[in-house]
Amino acid sequence: MFTGTVVLVPRPGTIGVVVDIGLEVEGFVDAILLPEETEGWPTEGVVTQFEVWWTDRPHQIRLKPLDPNFLRKDWPEFLTRWRPGWPAEIGQPAGPGLADGLESLGAFDGLKE
Repeated sequence: MFTGTVVLVPRPGTIGVVVDIGLEVEGFVDAILLPEETEGWPTEGVVTQFEVWWTDRPHQIRLKPLDPNFLRKDWPEFLTRWRPGWPAEIGQPAGPGLADGLESLGAFDGLKE
C-alpha cells in the first residue's frame, strides 16, 4: 500500500492520473479503474491510498485507488470479469501484457477518446 499525491491529470476522462508515491518510479492509475464521470476522479493535489494493480513498464507502477469513491461504479463486477484472481495475485509477478490482454477482451471499450 502507498500513500500518494495526484500530480497530473493529463486528459481527464481518457488516460488516467499520475501519482507521486515517493519513489523514483511514477505511479499511474488507468482511466479504466476510475469512475466513468471525470467529476469522480481524484484531482491534482489529492492525497489518498493506493495499492499496486500491476507493473508492466519500467519506471511506472500501475495503481488502484483504495478509496471506493475513486473507483468505477461497477468495480466488483469489473474485477470478477477482468481479473478474477485478484487479490490472490498480490505479491506474484505480473505477467507481461496484462494491459494488452485486457484490451483484447474489450475492457477498455467505451472509454472517452
